[in-house]
Amino acid sequence: MPEFIINKLCIIGVGSMGGSLARALRKNNSVESIVGYGRNPERLIKAKDLGVVDEITSILGDAIQDADIIVLATPLGAMQEILIALKDIVSSTSVITDVGSSKKFVIDAAKNAFGKVPVNFVPAHPIAGTEKSGVEAAKADLFEQRRVILTPQANTNASAVKTIRSMWQACGANVVEMQVEHHDEVLAATSHLPHMLAYSLVDTLARMDDQQEIFEYAAGGFRDFTRIASSDPQMWHDICVANREQLVNMLHAFNDDLQRLTKAVEQADSEYLKDTFTRAKNARDKFCE
Repeated sequence: MPEFIINKLCIIGVGSMGGSLARALRKNNSVESIVGYGRNPERLIKAKDLGVVDEITSILGDAIQDADIIVLATPLGAMQEILIALKDIVSSTSVITDVGSSKKFVIDAAKNAFGKVPVNFVPAHPIAGTEKSGVEAAKADLFEQRRVILTPQANTNASAVKTIRSMWQACGANVVEMQVEHHDEVLAATSHLPHMLAYSLVDTLARMDDQQEIFEYAAGGFRDFTRIASSDPQMWHDICVANREQLVNMLHAFNDDLQRLTKAVEQADSEYLKDTFTRAKNARDKFCE
């Protein structure tokens, strides 16, 4: 019998991330009952038909009733509206958490909704995912050996943090804690910037007159580099807006390096090019090891 058991888990927004959490917990026998909440009946029915959730409802009060844990797995743009709706109906015994990619945005949304961050709210972000969206893309092993970052506040209840840590550990994840500002800086560099570059590259090529030929002759490198441009546009729109301050800093830094690279190519600066490519190769090889 697993040491950690959730009697009732409520997932608000049963997409690829929320669905993967449900599948992972069920796979490891760490949850008794899962209820999915959302506003799209077709998506909810699909989640139940696939066995991702046990019950579905479009009534928020019914969804969260007696829930041990409430997971906000909606796009960031919908987060504050959900938190406002929860304010007057959520039980103090339920632990609330989320999977959002910008923690300051989520924490500000909680403050706007509740007046302060509730002591039973543990902001979290699993560093995992694919370019595929929807509950059909949910995978039971998505979080295995992946990091999940918790960003509890000074007033967060220690038992609530322990509960969310245990939930993610039950999914096979490695759980760490981080300051909000540092989280948003790191994710802007390692996740948000690469998505902006992939989207921008594909859009640039798609707007060229000879786009059909360009895509016909694109090789595996193009497919690998641009894979994440197939990610959900609404989700990444929300992330871009939510973490815009940190993302803008990274875009400026990258643009400066890109301008230097452009100049080096124009001037056939072999030393600069070779040093840049070698340094990048060594850094990536070390990361992949």
